[in-house]
Amino acid sequence: MATATEPTRVTGTRPASPARRRRNPWTWLREHVVAIVAVLAFVYLLLPNVVVIIFSFNKPNGRFNYTWSHFSTDAWTNVCGAPGMCESLALSLRIGVLATIGATVLGTLMAFALGRHRFRGRPQTNLLIFMPMATPEVVMGSSLLTLFLNLKIPLGTTAILIAHVMFCVSFVVVTVKARIAGLDPRLEQAAADLYANEFQAFWRVTFPLVAPGIAAGALLAFSLSFDDYIITNFNATTSSVTFPMYVWGAAQRGTPVQINVIGTLMFLLALAAVVTGQLVSSRRAGRA
Repeated sequence: MATATEPTRVTGTRPASPARRRRNPWTWLREHVVAIVAVLAFVYLLLPNVVVIIFSFNKPNGRFNYTWSHFSTDAWTNVCGAPGMCESLALSLRIGVLATIGATVLGTLMAFALGRHRFRGRPQTNLLIFMPMATPEVVMGSSLLTLFLNLKIPLGTTAILIAHVMFCVSFVVVTVKARIAGLDPRLEQAAADLYANEFQAFWRVTFPLVAPGIAAGALLAFSLSFDDYIITNFNATTSSVTFPMYVWGAAQRGTPVQINVIGTLMFLLALAAVVTGQLVSSRRAGRA
């Protein structure tokens, strides 16, 4: 006996979509732990700079201006109010610029020699390049002092400049050499195939590619020269007091607020240089 089967009719409502589950806070923390640690480290590094910026607007309240008095712009309107500070700052800037030029030129030439050529004594030369970076500054400062005294080189600005060029060269060589190692030699070969001579291939192909490394090495050399105290103190005289030496001496007898103003200006200039470099690099990458 055949029975007709009636098509089954689906009754009821459409299955509801699963409710959005609440995210576990620990899951969110585990996914963002690297970013959180990076932000905390960045804040930790910038916190002293923030304190310097804040205290540059502090009202002078005695010899040691380490406690907040009230907001004032007196230090900004009278930057050279502290005796001898602007003279020491000018000396540090002059030595820093000259040392940067000398170290950048010598370091770039040495980086090209070490990165492009094979010669006898190359491993030993690389070792000598790293020696100033690994040697404690106390040892280097005392050694340079002994060298200058034996060679009858008078201490002061000239001795400080020679010392700064000496230890800044190593950082320039390492920075530029790393940039050279990443270059493709076939680019210069292609330029030669297009009838460019050696100078044209270097100036139009190699130099623009190495220029960011040279600029980074120059900025690093200037910051190291401007900031150095130990080596400078060994080879300085009473008439060649740089800004770090002035700050150290001021910490013993009284700290003017203008020191915070100079620190703020140097920080803002360094920040502007870094941001400008990043913007230029991003624009070039976008055009490429």
